[in-house]
Amino acid sequence: MKKAILRFGGYAALVGGLIFAGSHFLLKDIDLGTLEILGWISILTSLSFVFFGIKHFRDHLNDGKVTFGNALLIGLAISAIAGLAIGILDIVYVTVINPDFANDYIQHTLDGLKDTLTAEEFEAKKAQLLEEMKAFDNPTFAGIFMFGLIFGTGIIISLISSLILQRKPTLN
Repeated sequence: MKKAILRFGGYAALVGGLIFAGSHFLLKDIDLGTLEILGWISILTSLSFVFFGIKHFRDHLNDGKVTFGNALLIGLAISAIAGLAIGILDIVYVTVINPDFANDYIQHTLDGLKDTLTAEEFEAKKAQLLEEMKAFDNPTFAGIFMFGLIFGTGIIISLISSLILQRKPTLN
């Protein structure tokens, strides 16, 4: 089990990290809306290895059998590895590469709201957004948030994959 977790967790971290890094370094002048879409592509692509890791364990390492519990454990471990890797990359990004990311994000969000709200609604939303974004002044929080986002998504994917791939041993 450990072999499958480390192998597919590594794949998940590598693919997620490459898409994350590529979208920030290769596409430097990309707008935040597109960057958000690429972020979700990164998360979902890296977490696809949950399914493949469970399937590999079942088919190649465990004689075609895996219980729901073991499948879930494998999926959660792979999700944790991917979340940890991308969370660390996020900390590096907001501290070293783009320390102004939180301010850029706030400005992007406010620019999008400006034309859709009345002046009073805009000021209320602005105050709310500024209050919510205070936590992101701490890079560690940003990394933990990213880990939580990926791991939370990974829980859902792990549950679905475990239900699909479980095969209990047959009694003879």
